[in-house]
Amino acid sequence: MARKRALIATRKGLFTIERGGTGWQVERLAFAGDNVPMAMADPRTGVLYAALGHGHFGVKLHRSDDDGDTWSEIAVPAFPPKPADAIDVDPVRKTPLEWSVELIWALEDGGADHPGRIWAGTVPGGLFRSDDGGGTWKLCRALWDRPERQEWFGGGVDRPGIHSIVVDPRDGNHVTIGISCGGVWITRDGGDSWQLGGPGMRAEFLPPADAMDPNRQDPHKVVACPAAPDVMWTQHHNGIFKSTDGAASWEEITNVKPSTFGFAVAVHPLDPETAWFVPAIKDEHRIPVDGRVVVTRTRDGGRTFETLSEGLPQKWAYDLVFRHALAVDETGEHLLFGSTTGNLYASHDGGSTWQVVSANLPPIYCIKFAPAQASALLPGLQ
Repeated sequence: MARKRALIATRKGLFTIERGGTGWQVERLAFAGDNVPMAMADPRTGVLYAALGHGHFGVKLHRSDDDGDTWSEIAVPAFPPKPADAIDVDPVRKTPLEWSVELIWALEDGGADHPGRIWAGTVPGGLFRSDDGGGTWKLCRALWDRPERQEWFGGGVDRPGIHSIVVDPRDGNHVTIGISCGGVWITRDGGDSWQLGGPGMRAEFLPPADAMDPNRQDPHKVVACPAAPDVMWTQHHNGIFKSTDGAASWEEITNVKPSTFGFAVAVHPLDPETAWFVPAIKDEHRIPVDGRVVVTRTRDGGRTFETLSEGLPQKWAYDLVFRHALAVDETGEHLLFGSTTGNLYASHDGGSTWQVVSANLPPIYCIKFAPAQASALLPGLQ
C-alpha cells in the first residue's frame, strides 16, 4: 500500500497524518496549542510551511527543511507604510483599512518553472510573492493599487481577503486568485499586471443592479484541474460555478441536492469533469442540511451529481467544512476533509465511501497532501 501523508492545520496546532498498512494515523503535532490557519508542503522540495495567528501578537510564518523535525521562523509578508494621504476605507463599515496583515489565508508554490517562488494571500486583500523560499516577500502593488480594490469587502472574514491562488502548471507566471469579496483576478506576467475575471457569477446579497458585477463576487474557493488548467470550479456564496476558458467567463451549476452552498471544492487532478463539494445551509445557519454530512460529486462536468454518504454521520451531525479543509491527492482517489467540530474523514475510492480518521481534533482549517518523503532542497534554499 502506497504511503500517504497530509498536513492538518487546526485551531490548536499542525498535525501530520500518515497512511500505511493500518490506515491513517496521527503521527506528529507541531505548534501545540497555537492557531495554525494555513500550511503548505512544497511539492518541488518537500519543504513545509506553517502560518500561525497569534492574535494580539500578530501573524508568524515558519518553515521546516527537515520534514517537520524542526521549524524556523522566517519573514512574514508585510505591507509598506500606509501613505498619510491614502484614501482607503472599508466600503461596508466605512472605517479606515489598515495596511497590516491580519491573516495569511493562502500559501501556494510558484510552479516548477520558478524554483523558490511562493505566493501568499492575506487579509486584507494583499497578494505577496517570494522568490527565495519565503526569505523575503514583496507585495504585488499592481493588484493592491487597482482602483477596483476600493470596492472589495469582507466575506468569510471581516475584511476582504485572498484565499485562492491557482498557478497554471504550463506557465508559473499565469496565476488566478479568488477574493472574498472581490471576485476572480488573473495575471499572466507574474503579478506585474492584472485583469478582472469575466462575467457569469451572481451575488444575490447585492442589489439586483450590482448582482452580476465581477468585482464584487464572493467565490469561497477557486480550483483548476492540473491536467486541464483552463477548466476551473468555484464554490461561491451563491452556488457552484464552472469556467472552461480560464476564468474569462463562468456558468452557474444549479439543481444540486441537498444544497449548492458551501465553502470547499476539490477537482480531480486528471479529469476536469470530476469535482467534489461539501454542502451546507447558507448564511446565518451554516450547518449540514438536515444534520446529515454528505459530499456531492459530479463526474460529467456538473450535468449530474451524486450524494455520497456512506461512512459519514447521517443524524445530529453539524460539521461545517471550511474552504481549505477538503483535499484530493495527485491520483484523484484519496480525499480528506475536516470540520469545525474536529472530525477528520478519509476516502480511498474517489469519495464513494468514507471513514473517520479522528473525531477528537481541534477545529480544522486547512488540509494539504504532502510528499511521502522530503526531497532534496533546491539550490540556494539550504
